[in-house]
Amino acid sequence: MNRKIGILFAGQGAQTVGMGRDLAAEFVEAADLFRRADEVLGRKLSEIAWNGPLEELTRTSNCQPALYIHGLACLSVLRDIAGMFPVTAAAGLSLGEWTAHAAAETFSFEEGLKLVEKRGRFMEVACEATSGGMAAMIGADEAAVRALAAATDVDVANINAPGQIVISGELAKVEVAVGLAREHGIRKGAFLNVAGAYHSRLMESAYQQMGDALLQVILQQPEFPVLSNVTGDVVESADDIRETLQAQITGTVRWQDCMERMLDMGCDLFLELGPGGVLAGLMQRTRKGTEVMSVSDVDSLQKCIERLRELGFRPPE
Repeated sequence: MNRKIGILFAGQGAQTVGMGRDLAAEFVEAADLFRRADEVLGRKLSEIAWNGPLEELTRTSNCQPALYIHGLACLSVLRDIAGMFPVTAAAGLSLGEWTAHAAAETFSFEEGLKLVEKRGRFMEVACEATSGGMAAMIGADEAAVRALAAATDVDVANINAPGQIVISGELAKVEVAVGLAREHGIRKGAFLNVAGAYHSRLMESAYQQMGDALLQVILQQPEFPVLSNVTGDVVESADDIRETLQAQITGTVRWQDCMERMLDMGCDLFLELGPGGVLAGLMQRTRKGTEVMSVSDVDSLQKCIERLRELGFRPPE
């Protein structure tokens, strides 16, 4: 069967204590990535990812690099066992876009890890320096949410799937927006448990710092197409990749556009690499019935490998 595979990488909020521990215990490839990451960072991030506590793992400066390592560990083990299956396209939600670029070798594992660690640290500082919040607007179209955002002076942070859009900004203004949601034809506004106003103008300091950091890294042509959160389309040149990765910090994450673009490219089997199954759920809201396999631990990895073998994907003899 000729299936086209799209790979998806989890974003901040998906982290769980224990992520990657069983993979590292059973597969040398995963253990090696976590070991190399600890060496690059000069600290035992693996201990935080595997043993918590959750409050420490949830810190932006920890969860972003932890998710990056875990996503790539899932992919490394999967490809080692199931073979170097072709990837038609890759995307990642927010932080996950950086993981997607590392998977496509736009930059090395180590270079990407350093960038992601800086990103998390810069965004954490921006959160601490501002009083921000985020809220999900359930059952609304983009025009209604943009009208509400304009009226309350907040930003549209994520367009995740039909009927699921997130706003971000100063906490007091987000509270006003939630209160006015129904007046704008939005079924429900729900606050998110986040540390600050990601993907909004309140991340401006992190935006500026990441721009400088990206200039210090040589970027290669991705080995397979990677989609940008801010454009919803494939990015190829080094300049465009730098620009879109920087813009993502304050700009709108157009995840629905990314999913629709991958579907248009022919992707009909998606592998979600990272904790939980949030991206699989968003895909079902975007196009019901699309096959998505979520891989985060040994059990889900084995199920995915079995499915890939059923479809004829096997390692070379």
